[in-house]
Amino acid sequence: MKIAVREDKTRRISSKEHNANVANGIEQHKPTQLAPSSFFKPFSHQMEREIESRHIATVDILERVLGNPYYEEKGFILYEGDSTKFLDKMNHTNIGLDLVVTSPPYNIGKEYEVSMPVDEYINWCSNWMGQIYRTIKKNGAFWLNLGYLEVQKKGLCVPIPYLLWDKSEFYMLQEIVWKYSAGVSAKRRLSPRNEKWLFYVKDIKEYTFNLDEIRDPNVKYPNQKKNGEFRCNPLGKNPSDVWEFPKVTTGSKRSSKERTGHPAQFPLTIMERIIKASSNPGEIVMDPFAGSASAGIAAYGLGRIFVGFEISSEYCKLAVERFKSFKSERRLMQSQPSLF
Repeated sequence: MKIAVREDKTRRISSKEHNANVANGIEQHKPTQLAPSSFFKPFSHQMEREIESRHIATVDILERVLGNPYYEEKGFILYEGDSTKFLDKMNHTNIGLDLVVTSPPYNIGKEYEVSMPVDEYINWCSNWMGQIYRTIKKNGAFWLNLGYLEVQKKGLCVPIPYLLWDKSEFYMLQEIVWKYSAGVSAKRRLSPRNEKWLFYVKDIKEYTFNLDEIRDPNVKYPNQKKNGEFRCNPLGKNPSDVWEFPKVTTGSKRSSKERTGHPAQFPLTIMERIIKASSNPGEIVMDPFAGSASAGIAAYGLGRIFVGFEISSEYCKLAVERFKSFKSERRLMQSQPSLF
């Protein structure tokens, strides 16, 4: 798409000489879809039976220690309440979580959090990270999304991973940089355009990692050979530790179809990659800070059992409405066999 130049040419942002977007044209903004296409694919009858069996067993364990869920349907279990209290009770069960993926409050004064001193915040995080460690399976993984916070007299935008990465018994395998284009503008510093994901495992020698499930087919030289053989895996390349996914956007013409009323929603495409990489169909995926249940939608759509905790009744209601809407859309999509 070529950009019409209607501005004063002395302005660099409207000059073909200075602005490559003006000179070469850019693609129109494409807001994120309701969900990735993989979430709508039907499961085999055998997989449906396995999911149902695992779901029943999971609910039985949870109800004995946590009581009745806020909402429960095959493959999707949501509790309303304080996750640290729930996790403490779960430590005395044999539920065995396969994957925990979450984004906790960043302690920056959002409407859903209570600000606390940095040291207190780090201790709080260390506590629930330890609870997750005791509940997760030996070959399980823990993915943690973190942003930035202010440390008084030390720094304005201090990456939370710098403060938190070693505050549990987990082994930190690596840091993933999530890069995006939309975000807050700044005048006296560079505009922030990334967040971090910390990829933890419990046992460095034994953990689930399905690389072939997440390979990137967008290879620059797919037919390049060495000694007569193709150099790249036929399924694609390793997507690396820098991920470029668009944020969930707002606005009359830019709003993502997956957008909900939650102010800190991460995209389902990220959840898709993490869940595919670090779990298998029929396994349990937990998010102790469920929010709008992005992890829950992804886990359900990919044939996992989701267990979520959310302290806000408003967000619990939002999450359930979102799940029901997604389930209806999934059923509609599956009624059109030509799509698969």
